[in-house]
Amino acid sequence: MKNIAILGSTGSIGTQTLSIVDEKNDLNVVALSCGKNISLIEQQARKYKPELVCVSEESDAKDLAIKLKDLNIKVVSGMDGLIEVATIPSSDILVTAIVGMIGLRPTIAAIQAKKDIALANKETLVTAGHLIMPMAKEYGVSILPVDSEHSAIFQSLQGSKGANIEKILLTASGGPFRGKTYEELENVTVEDALKHPNWSMGKKITIDSATMVNKGLEVMEARWLFDVPISRIQVTVHPQSILHSAVEFEDGAIIGQMGTPDMRLPILYALYYPYRQPLSGDKLDLFDIGTLEFLKPDFETFFGLQLAFEAMNAGGNVPTVFNAANEKAVAMFLDKKISFLQIPETIASCMAEIDYIKNPSLEEILQTEQATYEFIKTTL
Repeated sequence: MKNIAILGSTGSIGTQTLSIVDEKNDLNVVALSCGKNISLIEQQARKYKPELVCVSEESDAKDLAIKLKDLNIKVVSGMDGLIEVATIPSSDILVTAIVGMIGLRPTIAAIQAKKDIALANKETLVTAGHLIMPMAKEYGVSILPVDSEHSAIFQSLQGSKGANIEKILLTASGGPFRGKTYEELENVTVEDALKHPNWSMGKKITIDSATMVNKGLEVMEARWLFDVPISRIQVTVHPQSILHSAVEFEDGAIIGQMGTPDMRLPILYALYYPYRQPLSGDKLDLFDIGTLEFLKPDFETFFGLQLAFEAMNAGGNVPTVFNAANEKAVAMFLDKKISFLQIPETIASCMAEIDYIKNPSLEEILQTEQATYEFIKTTL
């Protein structure tokens, strides 16, 4: 029996993780957390009967505790509560399905508590990869990627110990606006941007896919996960989302992982690594697919992707500025306060204005986040 804790259990990755628990008889949920979806986490708590549940607000925690008084479940709140979920003694692995930099402190705490990490919170490595990866090595903790692309790369590296990576081929669907010109994106609506052609995801990551900023974040994440320079990471637009990513080795061999667009597969692989388990659902039929396309990304139209490469090359706290600016800009776009193209424009402005820190500590990373938010508040 493997005991799991989940940060972000009511979101897309969290609910799909729980769907895998439903299929298996050797996974046990010991802790859950969510933001404000109190009704769903109450249902989850009653179904899985964890030891611990965390919600964002203290007032919600008090209400939930009353609702769950017939069960022996501790209810906590806030950052202290997230850290308690991340470090609960009974867990074997932490699924970090929470969105944003709020996942940084709990992930660090979990590593220090020697919990393996099933990582879906890419912001952790984007902003603090230089801290996280050495820490994981120090504590003997596995960082197991849950993003479909990074899981595909991770799977492609199995059995290739000692081989040198020539290039990582990081695939991108191109989102709903693949092939559009810059001018055609000027009047994009929130509703347009939320119509992803292949994947069912949360709102924030769906917008990130539409701007291709998400692929930029994944480039940064891949740099830290697989210890390769950014110059060896190539973004490849693959509209069918069948090849989830691949690795080219120094001998010219390219090994990749293919499958249907189903996030449960990378979640399952992370939970059971190094073993594979059966998974329900449709399997890939290459005869049905017929043709696979691979295209170069349009860095000019989707210049948020170009900004990500520039942020990673600059290093220091610039990736944190990139990430924080994007988080705030996406939230403003979803609230219809700025236009679609103002998302990358906001990122560029912040990268140009926020003070540079070469080797930021955790506190300096969090200070950079706040400085970026404050700059946007006073300029937009």
